Parts: sequence; structure tokens; C-alpha cells
Amino acid sequence: MIELTSGQEIELAGKLRMGLGWDQAPGAGALSSGGARAADLDASAVQFGGGRLFDIAFYNNHTTRDGSVEHLGDNTSGSGEGDDEQILVDLDRVHPQIDTVFLLVTSYQGQTLEWIANAYCRVVDERDVELARVTLTLGVPETGVVLARIGRSGDGWRLRALAEPVPVKLPTESERALKRLL
Repeated sequence: MIELTSGQEIELAGKLRMGLGWDQAPGAGALSSGGARAADLDASAVQFGGGRLFDIAFYNNHTTRDGSVEHLGDNTSGSGEGDDEQILVDLDRVHPQIDTVFLLVTSYQGQTLEWIANAYCRVVDERDVELARVTLTLGVPETGVVLARIGRSGDGWRLRALAEPVPVKLPTESERALKRLL
């Protein structure tokens, strides 16, 4: 198993999967008396080319225009075992103009990630080997986190683990926060 920590890099090829998982904290949700709102985390992939936003795959736009990135569906509650949301990235299909793909997690309701139970995001390769993982619970005092930056490197790609907190609730509002990480 290869596991990257923040700042480490690895060469990539082929297909990747980003997985995001979380559970509702006790007392969260509309029927609780605890006053906590239900947590709705979202996985996104944001593509840049030449320093400009190119496309986004997320809960409201499942596939990028070049077809290289696919969001497999929105989970608004964190219910279920394993990854609650997944994004597939086929590096061989990424449009030549695109030089960077960010893997992003955001909190739709605006809770900081440190208060969401059992939250994590990870990247696995096509053999299901986990390459990078970020544990979000009790560690990310923002509404979003950039798990990784995937960048072109010659004829190939490199994944750099970031675990970078960002003040973003919606992936469509991430451009400014991500540009500084290009």
C-alpha cells in the first residue's frame, strides 16, 4: 500500500477514484432536539487549464465536458457503509488543455468539517490501492478541504496530497481558493 501525507507526490496513470465518507453526528438533523443541522458533504473535481477554470464535476454536474471525470451520485446524509460519494477520474481522457484537476470536499450546509462524525476522503488507484487519505473529523476548521492536486508532468500525471483547508461551501465557488494552489 502507498499512502501519501500532505505535500508528498506520486506519479499516476490510468484511472483513479476519489471516495468521501462521513456519518451524521449524534443530535444532528431536522428531527433532533440538539439543534445541529444534518451534514451534507460533497465530493467534487475541479479542472483548470492555463490558470483558468475549465470544468467541474459535482452533485449538480455529474460529468465534465471532456468525459474524463464522473461524479457517481449525491449522498446528502452520509448514510451507508464505505464511501458515501465517489468520483472517477480517467487521466487518459483528460482534454489536452487541462493541466490540473483538484479533488475537493465541501460542506453544503456550511458546517466546519471538524464537527462531522467519521469524515474522511481518499484517493485509490484502479487496483483499489489507497494512495492518499485525509481524516476530516476534528481536524479541518473550514467548510472545505482540497484533498489533492493532480497535475500534468510531461506526458504523465502527478498527484500531490494537499489536505488544504479552504473556506468553500459550494464547488462552483471554489475558483478563487483553488487558483492560489495552482
